[in-house]
Amino acid sequence: MAYTAIDNPELYFQTKTYTGDGSTPSITLDGDEDMQPDFVWIKNRDEADGHCLFDSVRGVGDLLDSDTTALPTTDADTLTSFDSDGFALGADVKVNTDTEAYVAWCWKAGTTSGIATNVNTSTTPSPYSFNQTSGFSILQTTRSGAVEEKLVAHGLGAVPHFWLWKKISGNVSSWYVYHHKNTAAPETDYLLLDVTNATADSVDPWNDTVPNSVNIGVGQSGGVNDANNFITYAWTSKQGFSKFGSYTGNGDADGTFVYTGFRPAFVMLKSTTSTIDHWVILDSVRSSYNLVDNTLAANLSAAETADNAYDRVDFVSNGFKLRGTGGGTNHADVYIYMAFAEAPFVNSGGVPANAR
Repeated sequence: MAYTAIDNPELYFQTKTYTGDGSTPSITLDGDEDMQPDFVWIKNRDEADGHCLFDSVRGVGDLLDSDTTALPTTDADTLTSFDSDGFALGADVKVNTDTEAYVAWCWKAGTTSGIATNVNTSTTPSPYSFNQTSGFSILQTTRSGAVEEKLVAHGLGAVPHFWLWKKISGNVSSWYVYHHKNTAAPETDYLLLDVTNATADSVDPWNDTVPNSVNIGVGQSGGVNDANNFITYAWTSKQGFSKFGSYTGNGDADGTFVYTGFRPAFVMLKSTTSTIDHWVILDSVRSSYNLVDNTLAANLSAAETADNAYDRVDFVSNGFKLRGTGGGTNHADVYIYMAFAEAPFVNSGGVPANAR
């Protein structure tokens, strides 16, 4: 029996907390395994600084913000390198204010990377970086907005379950989000990462096209396909390591249990029906024991909410249990989530994970 595709999640995802020093530090990840990240998402926990997203395809110092529609900004004093077991920083206050607390969520792609010659049909876009073992790819595409440009190859070798799609040139645009559990017909539905909007139904973003093991379908919306450049972060679920699912809340402190097949390290979730509730982010490092109640929101620059009684959960050996009554996690709504493992529920040798 195959219990997990990945015995050691630290090879592909790690969370790092650090305290800024206003200098030029090298940040080393805390896991037992070295991991050179390709996607680093940094947030100041103490102050209302925007989220800072960096990837190895666009390159160092090329900063995106999940809580705005803004185009990337180039700031050579932010993230300065992707290192063999972490990353290096400049002195910019967004990522490194002296004495202030930060969190960095780090993913590895990078097994296969390069430049493709054809980005308009089903050839892997250019440039790109993907890892079929961990189910993660970073794609940068140059589009023309032409009708025939309806397919973008993702490199995952499996059907993608979740992606973030952002225009990075031209006019500003929201972050478009695909989730395979976002209603019964997700190929026409989308969410926006930078706002609290509920699910919207339109053929424009995903062209009413179900993604397959080769391609993502895109429509004619200017937010996903016009004569500009775009970045896409795409994932597919991997048993024992990642899951992109849904659940229905019950509005009770004895809340829904959500099975993932692993003890979570990171969970981000959003109500699909609420127009006011945020993209809540929880992790096992900022909350090192249960309850997990230190929350940030992907769509807000706001500082961390500590001891959040409304949007708290327990991380357990095989999933997470809702323990709050807030709309961010547990109203009587349908929620979608993305989750990554701290440890598989059972490893490939049959050894179960410990509870926290």
